Amino acid sequence: MSTGRPGTSLAGRLTRSGFEDAARAERLLQDAGLLALVPDPEETLLGPLAEVADPDLALLTLAKLAGAVAGSAEHRSLLAGLLTEPGPGRDRLLAVVGSSVALGDNLAAHPAHLAMLADTTPGTGVPAEEVRAELLEAVGADPAAAVPVADDGGHRAIDAMRRAYQRRLLRIAATDLCCQEPISQLPAVGAALADLAAAALEAALAIARADLDDHGAGVRLAVIGMGKCGGRELNYVSDVDVVYVAEPVDGTSEEDALATGARLAAGLARACSTASGEPALWPVDAALRPEGKNGPLVRTLASHRAYYERWAKTWEFQALLKARHIAGDPELGRAYVQTVNPMVWAAVQRENFVEDSQAMRRRVEDNVPAAEADRQLKLGKGGLRDVEFTVQLLQLVHGRADESIRSPHTLTALAALAAGGYVGREHAAQLAVCYRFLRALEHRIQLYRLQRTHLMPTSETDLRRLARSVGMRADGAQGLTDRWRVVRREVRRLHEELFYRPLLPATAQLSAEEASLAPEAARARLAAIGYRDPGGAVRHIAALTEGVSRRAAIQRQLLPVMLGWFGDGADPDAGLLAFRRLSEELGTTHWYLKLLRDSGLAAQRLARVLSTSRYVSDAMSRSPESVAWLADDTELAPRTREGLTAEADAILTRATEPVPAVTALRALRRRELARAAAADVLGVPTGARSAASLTVAADVVLAGALRVATAQTRAERGLDEDPTRLLVVAMGRLGGQEMGYSSDADVLFVHDPVPGADSGIAQDFALAVVTRLRKLLGEVGPEPALEVDADLRPEGRNGPLVRTFDSYAEYYDRWSSPWESQALLRARTVAGDPELGHRFTALVKPVRYPAGGIDASVEREIRRIKARVESERLPRGVDPARHLKLGRGGISDVEWTAQLLQLQHAYAVPGLRTTSTLDALAAAVGAGLLDAADAQTLTHAWDLASRLRDAIVLWTGRIGGAQADVLPHDTQALAGVARILGYPSGSAGELEEEYLRSSRRARAVVERVFYA
Repeated sequence: MSTGRPGTSLAGRLTRSGFEDAARAERLLQDAGLLALVPDPEETLLGPLAEVADPDLALLTLAKLAGAVAGSAEHRSLLAGLLTEPGPGRDRLLAVVGSSVALGDNLAAHPAHLAMLADTTPGTGVPAEEVRAELLEAVGADPAAAVPVADDGGHRAIDAMRRAYQRRLLRIAATDLCCQEPISQLPAVGAALADLAAAALEAALAIARADLDDHGAGVRLAVIGMGKCGGRELNYVSDVDVVYVAEPVDGTSEEDALATGARLAAGLARACSTASGEPALWPVDAALRPEGKNGPLVRTLASHRAYYERWAKTWEFQALLKARHIAGDPELGRAYVQTVNPMVWAAVQRENFVEDSQAMRRRVEDNVPAAEADRQLKLGKGGLRDVEFTVQLLQLVHGRADESIRSPHTLTALAALAAGGYVGREHAAQLAVCYRFLRALEHRIQLYRLQRTHLMPTSETDLRRLARSVGMRADGAQGLTDRWRVVRREVRRLHEELFYRPLLPATAQLSAEEASLAPEAARARLAAIGYRDPGGAVRHIAALTEGVSRRAAIQRQLLPVMLGWFGDGADPDAGLLAFRRLSEELGTTHWYLKLLRDSGLAAQRLARVLSTSRYVSDAMSRSPESVAWLADDTELAPRTREGLTAEADAILTRATEPVPAVTALRALRRRELARAAAADVLGVPTGARSAASLTVAADVVLAGALRVATAQTRAERGLDEDPTRLLVVAMGRLGGQEMGYSSDADVLFVHDPVPGADSGIAQDFALAVVTRLRKLLGEVGPEPALEVDADLRPEGRNGPLVRTFDSYAEYYDRWSSPWESQALLRARTVAGDPELGHRFTALVKPVRYPAGGIDASVEREIRRIKARVESERLPRGVDPARHLKLGRGGISDVEWTAQLLQLQHAYAVPGLRTTSTLDALAAAVGAGLLDAADAQTLTHAWDLASRLRDAIVLWTGRIGGAQADVLPHDTQALAGVARILGYPSGSAGELEEEYLRSSRRARAVVERVFYA
């Protein structure tokens, strides 16, 4: 015999087998009762005991069982056979006694129940009717009539029912505990427990009828299962939620029938939960009935209907999602479910339905005691309720139009939601795995003492047993705790992503007809919300939603809401058509529809830009990945100059051919144009004006194209070095960093031969480079062109395209005209040799900022040129009040006024030495050269006209053309431009009035300040 010290071989073997109290285990292995059943328990039982959740508990319970069967030869034989014969019977016995104190005590109290373990028929998957019949027979009731033989107040029947329940529970637990994959067994276990609870309620109702003289013959009573019992996903120990519905039998008044029904319901609850010779089963909770605990226990079907139609709250319809007849009159039970079901699936149309559901979940979290928050498997953050509320809300929002997702069972519903495209497959799989794991923990914790609890244990021993019971023997207590925390975080992340999905409230607000997309209903709705061609729109909808593909399923979710969002835009028809084209191109990608479904912001923004801007629609069709920007404001913010320069450098470093290299640069600019355009249409504050970001993109492309053109020219001519240094000087709106979507790149080209180089070769080289640069950026290709305009060079179009630095110096010294000084106010070096750039800037400084200002004759010449521009360059037939650039109070008026002030005073006012129009006006105010109110008038007019020019391009999608600079007369075009500028629907006239008023006031300032 072993001494029990850890150093002995048996003690060491026990420790290695998982026993914590080796000394006690050694004593129990020598228990006389156990030895009478198993001659060599050490060799026979030690190996199998090492596999159970708690070997110490299992061995202790076996010793108790040995004592309990001592007086019965039959039971001794049964237990001995189970213990000594390897096989499923022994595995089931040891698994039960090693996992549950309560079930072990039950076996000791009722050794006859050992037969349930010897019978290896699975305890799950048994037909519900078979279980019902067994419990009814246990109480002496005819399964057909469900009325037992009366006895002493029903106590014997109650005990018999509870013993029958215990036997079935033992079989379910044994099957569950012996499963190699306990998490996968969860749905079958939950269903078996729910069926057993329903059978117990049927038997309890029979007992309650037996207590009445007439057996309750005057009433038909149905018991409706709610919660987990209704959903056939019950725990081992849980309140069983029920609702009672009663109807009088012919000849019985409704009042008497309800009184009898209430007595039956109370008797049923007592049979399940009050003290008796056997342990109570569980509380029967009717708190989910109409009016809760304050309402009558039993109601008629009509009373239920009236309550739900008039008074029920949002959470009550969510609870009814799981309603199922489980006991009593089956016909009445089915009638109840058929009555409430339509209300459940129409409840989403209630005002603030989604918001109420979300608020209810937050209240549940807030009510969790702080001491339990980190241990809650059910109610806390990342717990079971997160999964269940998420699934139920998605069901209620989408289930009115899709019966396939209406299952009351959480995992079945989740799978259906994934199959229907309402939840991503990956998300659904993750959520299902996490939910099964949490439920498995809950089951094992409750099974230990058969007590209702949802708290993770804290002791090392309990955690160790729990880990072993869910198949994590090697991980131990710490491994289990770590995995539980990971699961909680994952559940919470998915819950917040799905439960608070922005698309849900918008979907919930739709009527049933709108949600269904039925052609006639859709056509009527489309006409009502502004579609000009409802028939064509219906065809687009059909093309997007027909079929059984996942893509079509997700489109059926999106379109009912997005149709309304398209309708909010200026051109719903164009928006829907653009969406169809985009979806046909991107619909098979893994991210596109998922993004729109899961990010209501992206879907709503996409609908807005597609129905408001043809420019953005075209840009997104060319750059479909840009749709992803819509979900994140940071993606709509302009890229920095440093970032774009680095990207361009990476393109050119990898490039081997000039045309593809510049095409990639042009694509970079096109991307930034699309980014800025989307932000403009959506009114997203990005911290920078679109003009600045468009200018940066043009700068980077010009610099990159100059590199390419220079390298290609050098290579073609077989030169090792460039014979001249090159410089690109930005002019006009490019120089002022005020580019719009239709702006050309106004530039000057400068070169400076290197010492010793032949001047002719240098000039020829420079001309070849700049000619090639203009061609690479301006020719028709797969990416938008950037027209490079050098007409502001000395002598205009008659002068050389590129000239030397010395030539510029001579020209500006001898022949420069006033308009050229004015043009140079916007000169800004943008690409090429930095040192040459500094020299050029110094060269033109006295030309654009003349010492002492300009004399009166130059002022007169500038005014004369301006008047000539107004009379000669304004297109024929165009109302001068509506021309945004050259018209009265337009962009040109403001710029010439600012430039005249610069020419007059920049020599003395450093703030005026800027290429920016608005900065120049602000500096003039600061220097006392311009009244602040006048500056504000000019600034507003210039800004509004500039934004209108951009908005016209964004609305029409056309770059350039005479109409791009004219405020539209067409009502629809004006409305579209107004929407782009952020005006509400129907504000086209307001925009027109604002511009005409703004330009009139600006012209008055120009007449006073510029024309003096």
